[in-house]
Amino acid sequence: MSVSHIEHIGIAVNSLEEAIPYYEKVLGLKCYAIEEVVDQKVKTAFFKLGDTKIELLESTDPEGPIGKFIEKKGQGIHHLAFAVDNVNESLEEAESNGIRLIDKTSRKGAEGMNIGFLHPKSTLGVLTEFCSEK
Repeated sequence: MSVSHIEHIGIAVNSLEEAIPYYEKVLGLKCYAIEEVVDQKVKTAFFKLGDTKIELLESTDPEGPIGKFIEKKGQGIHHLAFAVDNVNESLEEAESNGIRLIDKTSRKGAEGMNIGFLHPKSTLGVLTEFCSEK
């Protein structure tokens, strides 16, 4: 597996409308995209910082993964995403090393990326995502 950089840090928020001004006005970042990912029941906002992005995640359904996360843990860091050459190959390699997978194969995520998640019970408590354009 070849990890090139942290692709993004996913942060669960109650409201994009309330969260975006902090990143723009206080930190001086620019929100360059807002997108809804219907099948994941989430609306996202992206900020670029060097090679890394910050992805704000607002639930569109309290029963969706972000809605459940916020209900249980409140707002905050949800996941860490790593850029890899190929998500499916990286998932297979992680599983062969004893890592429990949430996704057995890649699926489409925000910005048209292929994504796949590793279970936090196998990754020292950090929900981990692999991302690639392949």
